[in-house]
Amino acid sequence: MKDEKAKKDEYQKALAAYGEAVKEFRKQRYDKAVEMLKSFIEKHLAERELADRARMYIAICEERAREGKGAVSLKTFDDYFQYGIYRMNAGEFEEAQKLFEKAQKMNPEEGKVYYALADLYCLMNQPDVCLEHLKKAIQTDKFFRILAQNETDFAPLWEDKKFKLITRIV
Repeated sequence: MKDEKAKKDEYQKALAAYGEAVKEFRKQRYDKAVEMLKSFIEKHLAERELADRARMYIAICEERAREGKGAVSLKTFDDYFQYGIYRMNAGEFEEAQKLFEKAQKMNPEEGKVYYALADLYCLMNQPDVCLEHLKKAIQTDKFFRILAQNETDFAPLWEDKKFKLITRIV
């Protein structure tokens, strides 16, 4: 029980550090964001999903620093997925959905795509579709249960019976 609490506390610290770095990114303070994201990765490498997102943000920051707001080259599953996360965080939901769907076609067994789609549909106020994707994500990796319970984007669903059923720890 204590071990689970320690993991949750460490995750909360990682989430807070990641959030601060993303705030700098949104303010277009790319140098500061890169510095904070690199520091985040060094300290919280075990948080693989957040570390993956941080790496994509670093790549975007570095590209913007070189070229301004140029286009991003997308080739791999991770490229589409991470850029989808970026577009979702920027509030560009339709573009994010297209990117996630392309990533999903490239690797349909990857749970993080279902989780990202669940997050996206929650932000788009489509709770039923959100919960369908969340259930699929958790079926691929139980880790997404804890992630969903702490994801503020899912806050509108935290008291929903279906959400509680899907995310309960067995």
